[in-house]
Amino acid sequence: MAKSASKAKTRVKNAGSKTKAETHKGADTETAKSRKQIDFLRQTVPAWKLVDEGSRIRREWQTKDFDSALKFIDRVGALAQVADHHPDLHLVDFRDVTIELTTHDAGGLTDNDFLLAAQIDHLPVKLKK
Repeated sequence: MAKSASKAKTRVKNAGSKTKAETHKGADTETAKSRKQIDFLRQTVPAWKLVDEGSRIRREWQTKDFDSALKFIDRVGALAQVADHHPDLHLVDFRDVTIELTTHDAGGLTDNDFLLAAQIDHLPVKLKK
């Protein structure tokens, strides 16, 4: 199990520069992770919180303004399309963005959720000061 977790961590750590084919190659995309695996993978994306009894990860941003929020969501959408993994995107109060990731088919979190979270973490976004 430690060997598998180590490989997953490497994939997540390097996810920011991978293409769709590279992101999914070798990833365990179909099986929901155990709580122990989730706790390990969360270390690679510490800004994301575990929610819904461990079935999702969530991150929130307060962007500079409405235009910044839309541009950020558009960048997230482009990543999601390439990865063929689509997050729940929320924009409220014109600048507050929340993103939630889960793998519906697996009924919980998989490698793909953590890979996409790591990629999102590397996107530029103008935040409220």
